[in-house]
Amino acid sequence: MKPERIASLPASPAEPTAGAVPAPVWLFVAMGLLAFWSLHFLEADAGGFSHKVYRPYTSLASIEALQPKSEGDVMFASGQRVFTIYCTVCHQPTGQGLPNQFPPLAASEWVAAPSPNRIIRLVLDGIQGPITVKGVGFNGAMPPWRELLKDEEIAAVLTYVRGNQNWGNSAPPVTPEQVKAIRDKVAARSAWLPDELLKVAETE
Repeated sequence: MKPERIASLPASPAEPTAGAVPAPVWLFVAMGLLAFWSLHFLEADAGGFSHKVYRPYTSLASIEALQPKSEGDVMFASGQRVFTIYCTVCHQPTGQGLPNQFPPLAASEWVAAPSPNRIIRLVLDGIQGPITVKGVGFNGAMPPWRELLKDEEIAAVLTYVRGNQNWGNSAPPVTPEQVKAIRDKVAARSAWLPDELLKVAETE
């Protein structure tokens, strides 16, 4: 090829070269913020990576702390549910009842009796007429629950009421066997009068 022809050809592009280019500062800042948020999220919400933990709980220990620890705790929790459904309208969530209408269960001598025999009868068949609780007179009626509540439910709610220390009660729990024994012994009847129940011996 003639020299003048070579001179007229376009110059070849430069060969590519490798080199270091500084990364932008904002990228490092963004990565740092993302890492910080990720660690915070895992700390607060991962629950130790246990499949048993989910919101609003943050650890397995917090869930285990809420579980009933014994048969008595299970009965107490069950009784609280029964009380909430059937009893709070009259006796109130606090167990204080309503003045001049429904007597209190908190610190009540009827509730605190060593034997539950009277109060089981009261729940099974109801009560009506003048009754004195904590020195205050009431004159109303409580409906029977014999047909609506099972032995286990009556035992549970009485265990809850009698053992509710927030109400000042600390009487022993009631068992389904105790309720069944009285249910079988005393046939369905009209509502008890307070004086009738007071004549029932603690051992009956």
